[in-house]
Amino acid sequence: MAAKTFLNLPGGVKMPALGLGTFDAISEADVTTSLNAAFEAGYRHIDTAHVYQNEKNIGKVLKQWFASGKLKREDLFITTKLPMYGVHPDRVEFFMKTSLENLQLDYVDLYLVHFPAGTKFDESTRKQKVNEKKEPVFEGKTDQAAVWKKMEEQVDAGRAKTIGLSNYNISQIETVLKSARIKPSTLQIEIHVFLQQNALVDFCHKNGIAVVAYSPLCSRGFNKFLKRIGKPETKLPDILADPVISKIAKKHSKTSAQIALRFLIQRGVAAIPKSATPKRVQENINVFDFTLDDKDLKELRSLDVGERARVCDWKLFDGIEKHQDYPFQTV
Repeated sequence: MAAKTFLNLPGGVKMPALGLGTFDAISEADVTTSLNAAFEAGYRHIDTAHVYQNEKNIGKVLKQWFASGKLKREDLFITTKLPMYGVHPDRVEFFMKTSLENLQLDYVDLYLVHFPAGTKFDESTRKQKVNEKKEPVFEGKTDQAAVWKKMEEQVDAGRAKTIGLSNYNISQIETVLKSARIKPSTLQIEIHVFLQQNALVDFCHKNGIAVVAYSPLCSRGFNKFLKRIGKPETKLPDILADPVISKIAKKHSKTSAQIALRFLIQRGVAAIPKSATPKRVQENINVFDFTLDDKDLKELRSLDVGERARVCDWKLFDGIEKHQDYPFQTV
């Protein structure tokens, strides 16, 4: 099966099928190293979010590359996201403008609602509102139609070329579609060989919504992040140690990570692996020069274990699983 190097979005926008994720790359040194390696390796799709706290550092690197003449703005596909404390119709435009200011850009190529549930915003701290236990204070049920209308206004204003969703389930997407004047172009969700989300991917593809996989390599650095924010570590699926993936990697003279990424791309799903290591950044983009055959695909499909393999369940936001807009199954 041939794999596309770009996915076509509405309005003639082309999204590179392989991008660089930047979750937990915060320091200026890490961001600079990662982006420089990515641009030199040929990446043109960069994914960030307001909540990652790295938009300003990404903006500095972008400015340097544009000033050098090595890249033009139109060469890149930049995604950022509306934070949970922006998931309210009164705050969408504010956070859109804030992200553009941070990134030193006039527009982003894709703006996503990061999560279907919202938290309250503390005007004094400009951060998520928390209670005396330092737990997030949640908004009530999200008015998805009202939030989406404000997302559409960002396209109308030229601040975003396209808009989409992240971490929404089928029912929540259907709610948005019912009122949408501009249909969501993209859904970004956790997908990897152990959490394949076939029904959700099929639903999106049938409705003309492109799918982007975050944590495509199971976020191998996720426990470092949890430790840094004072949360208990979790057991992570290990793509690199899986014998089935290792066998297929050996067959194709590729790394296990490249097999896992190629599997997604052959499904018509874009992937945004994160790495700050230049060697891995280079390896991750080298997935367009081989093809997994039917036997490979069958064996990789057999690795799906569903929700038990989810890495990012968002429960680091205490009590979120009780919110009526929590999108994931509880296991």
